[in-house]
Amino acid sequence: MLKTLNILHTPDLLHALASMGHGDEIALVDCHFPAVSVARRLVRLDGASLPQALAACLHLVPLDTFVPHPAARMMQVHAPGEIPEVLQLCQKEIDAAEKKPMEMIGISREDFYERARNAYAVVATGEQRPYGCILIKKGVVLPANEQ
Repeated sequence: MLKTLNILHTPDLLHALASMGHGDEIALVDCHFPAVSVARRLVRLDGASLPQALAACLHLVPLDTFVPHPAARMMQVHAPGEIPEVLQLCQKEIDAAEKKPMEMIGISREDFYERARNAYAVVATGEQRPYGCILIKKGVVLPANEQ
């Protein structure tokens, strides 16, 4: 175990996050998502909820500030305008990590699947609530004297 890391910072997650470059995306998905068949690189966090996994990632990497929407959520097919509770909790994690409101946009299920196929990695969580799927785009980690 390492200092300042939490139990969700597994070696596989740390490697994926550290290996990503600026602008790379990572998909964090619920237990219903076909992560094994979609992922180029798969990280398993089966014991974590989606908000917990997101918080663990955002503790280590910032969101991209060079794009208008560095976070996207999968919209519900039957009610695209509604935001499920699990994704509302994720929005709170994003805003807290970034220390400002940063809107997570909705994208269609088909667009989400396509972006997940092209993502640097897919993190399969134990989230049981449906539509618990988001994408985040990694930003630049600035030196301490430039923050």
